[in-house]
Amino acid sequence: MPEQLLFAMEVTLNGLMAGVLYALVALGFVLIFKASGIFNYAQGVMALFAALTLVGIMEGQIPFSHLINATLGTDIHHFGWHVPGILAIVLTMVVMVGLAWAVNQFVMRHLVNQEPIILFMATIGLAYFLEGLGDIMWGSDIKTLDVGLPQGINTWIDETTFEAFGYGFFIDNLDIVATVIAALLVIALVIFSQYTKQGRAMRAVADDHQAALSVGISLNFIWVMVWSVAGFVALVAGIMWGSKSGVQFSLSLIALKALPVLMLGGFTSIPGAIVGGLIIGVGEKLFEFAIGPMVGGATENWFAYVLALIFLVFRPQGLFGERIIERV
Repeated sequence: MPEQLLFAMEVTLNGLMAGVLYALVALGFVLIFKASGIFNYAQGVMALFAALTLVGIMEGQIPFSHLINATLGTDIHHFGWHVPGILAIVLTMVVMVGLAWAVNQFVMRHLVNQEPIILFMATIGLAYFLEGLGDIMWGSDIKTLDVGLPQGINTWIDETTFEAFGYGFFIDNLDIVATVIAALLVIALVIFSQYTKQGRAMRAVADDHQAALSVGISLNFIWVMVWSVAGFVALVAGIMWGSKSGVQFSLSLIALKALPVLMLGGFTSIPGAIVGGLIIGVGEKLFEFAIGPMVGGATENWFAYVLALIFLVFRPQGLFGERIIERV
């Protein structure tokens, strides 16, 4: 088999794995948009905040230690214990549910039936607030996240492909784990949104807040539930990205890569987030592999946005989005 074709196959597999990580972030956007019609600009920062909180809990770090030391003149940083990864994940999820309640209590419930642009601006403010809160609580230094997920090259795939093709594929174990987790999340979320009472209530709230209230649906409960689920998705994405590249404040920028994913898959489709992520992941890797050397490289930085722009021109609702027809 030609060597270039083998390289392309390896690049495609790695692109699929990268696309799953993009899709994990996009899922949080889709969930909140389906429930409230809000494009949650803070989703990427939520992933960062969840990852920072998880590392802080695991390492026994004292929250706001820098602020406490500056105010009281002390020099305290850690409690002196370490928390197991599973327990730390559970505690972090509790924190994210508390964050969901606070967002609804102090922000969202005051903005019922406001214009979409006002809700969008509120999430921009929330993003900067969470980024600053994470900095004050846990510090701005780069942190290592290790919850026991396997990392490094998958030797079985490497050996098997070497025996079959004479060339071993480099596939990261963490990417394989992320793929499995994302698949399970998508299945669970599709079942939840389509076949449960809470899922149907979520869709009703998205269609019309006042109509949902008139039939007895609690808007507060639905929004807290959706922001909690989005917080869980952000935690999973934060774990995957943080384990892969470290927990740092640039982690919040993964939300920008989720935008083309949403434009391709549609803002209201959970499966669309996954398909869009896979298209972006594979597309940018193959484009860099085939065209990058001809144009000086670095095409991964802009390929996804050019592809999204093309979709906006010819199919603005995305592959799986709902076509909206308004009578005038």
